Amino acid sequence: MISDLKKTAEQKMQKSLEALKADLAKVRTGRAHTGILDHVMVDYYGSATAINQIANVTLIDSRTIGVAPWEKKMVGAVERAIRDSDLGLNPSSQGDLIRVPMPALTEERRRELIKVVKHEGEGAKVAIRNIRRDANAHLKDLLKDKEISEDDDRRAQDDIQKITDRYVAEVDKMLQVKETELMAI
Repeated sequence: MISDLKKTAEQKMQKSLEALKADLAKVRTGRAHTGILDHVMVDYYGSATAINQIANVTLIDSRTIGVAPWEKKMVGAVERAIRDSDLGLNPSSQGDLIRVPMPALTEERRRELIKVVKHEGEGAKVAIRNIRRDANAHLKDLLKDKEISEDDDRRAQDDIQKITDRYVAEVDKMLQVKETELMAI
């Protein structure tokens, strides 16, 4: 019963960590990354469709993404969708291929991105702490129903706190790596 509770809490914390990892991948550095365009939607015959569903997204070099729509008439729509996105990118088409150069980051922009990264990290820490709170509340309910002893409750809370501390440290480590990556010129 207690082991299931700890295992569930740890799985939820792991999912919070994975969500943070996905969010941090969207915060771009000066290097090109195909995942940057994942959330850009294109009007494809009246329905909003992700770019990777209607085009081949590849890296041309370290600072350029290549987007090759599968239908030639979609080149304009894809280019417009990338330009209109909030990513600050300026694509240019060369026949069937759309080249998306990644602009170099200024010092000011890097500082703004670090603030965004820290905000994302704080959100992940809050999620992890909420999972801890829920697990502890569940333990209190088990104690109140006399399904576990006070010693078991205290031991389980200590274990859950150790798990929480480990995941919060992992979040801090991920934030430090991303911050270093952003500040590298």
